[in-house]
Amino acid sequence: MIKRLLLGFVALLVLAVIGLFALAWRRTIDPIAPPQANSFATDLVSRGEMLAGAGYCASCHTARADQPYAGGYAMATPFGTLYSSNITPDPDTGIGRWSEAAFVRAMRKGVARDGSHLFPAFPYQHFNLVTDEDLHALYAFLMTRAPVKAATPAPDIPFPLNVRALQAGWKLLFFRDRAFAPDGSKGAEWDRGAYLAEGLSHCSACHSPRNQLGAEKMGDQRYAGAVVDHWYAPALTAANPAPLAWTTAEIETYLRQGGTALHGVAAGSMSQVIHQGLSRLPDSDIHAIAVYVADRMGGDAKRTGNDAALAQAMTRAGVPVNADIDPGAHLYAAACASCHYNRGPMPAAVRPELGLNSALTSPDPSTLIQVILHGMGTDEGLPGLAMPAYAHALNDQEIAQLAAWLRRTQTDEPPWTDLPSKVSALRTPDGGASGQH
Repeated sequence: MIKRLLLGFVALLVLAVIGLFALAWRRTIDPIAPPQANSFATDLVSRGEMLAGAGYCASCHTARADQPYAGGYAMATPFGTLYSSNITPDPDTGIGRWSEAAFVRAMRKGVARDGSHLFPAFPYQHFNLVTDEDLHALYAFLMTRAPVKAATPAPDIPFPLNVRALQAGWKLLFFRDRAFAPDGSKGAEWDRGAYLAEGLSHCSACHSPRNQLGAEKMGDQRYAGAVVDHWYAPALTAANPAPLAWTTAEIETYLRQGGTALHGVAAGSMSQVIHQGLSRLPDSDIHAIAVYVADRMGGDAKRTGNDAALAQAMTRAGVPVNADIDPGAHLYAAACASCHYNRGPMPAAVRPELGLNSALTSPDPSTLIQVILHGMGTDEGLPGLAMPAYAHALNDQEIAQLAAWLRRTQTDEPPWTDLPSKVSALRTPDGGASGQH
């Protein structure tokens, strides 16, 4: 009896494995001779360059500045480390022998030319919304880049999670193969913004928390905010805790310039998104994205409370620091006040008012700690402005005291917990400022 049960179990297991691989099987698409760069129209390539910026392709597929799009960029996940692939037209290590059909399948289905499933760190679940015309232009752009011979490192993911056939099961659970469908009721700008934000720009990939299998949470958790590469991407919903509403005008300025006087400056991965990606989009597309995101956040509807919130923030900013005996106040006076102090009814964009900044009002302190530790370069945030790094000047306890004092005196949000441990974790190289969106 036991032997029969064992044989039956083994038979079921074999059938399950066969069924899984049958489900996962995808045909190999024949290789092609690498197309000549001059076979693509110049205006088509230019449009593809803009679209590559909208999708932040260079941010994820560039590990070395002198080898753009050659891949090898390490991406830490809860399941192990993945490395981005080489998407230059090198025929041996890149996509030089990929036909446009193979490229489109990878973008929309998450399947490589050889039929293997791509891991969902590549956001094909967003790219499947992109139109045929835009994928055609993107293919033309990539196929006209300088080919770079650079093999992609094997993913450092333990067995059995490294078995690509298992991705077919993940897709059954979480992947919805669909085309973009305009809403139609909110205007052409909203529809254009939705197409860009949900498709190539894949905004929810960073701004949504993920479940235990690495899929974006849906429903009211979508766009609810998440930690990505040791930075906090705030909620893009009405739950965003910014004191002043994110109106269409504010979002548009932020996405175009890298910061605003009423919301502070972009840092970390978001700075890359703005300055290395969205900068290639025309103003009309930036405005469209702002229309869409502001609608999601209810920003234009909430703007009536902005005057009172601004007045409260500026009142707090004007309280003399030297009268406060808190150690955090002394640290602020010594290290921060000379650059961040604002006087009057309006803050200056070049002197970010911390009480208005999402880094201080968010439920997670990662972004604030990252900026204090590692500073900001002149190519981040508002171009030309910089903030020094305090990793060597302040210890973990001092940075925790500074962050706690700012949170307590400049916001109405509850205190952060276990700040010294958080600072210690983010001080390490793995928790450093080099993040990807």
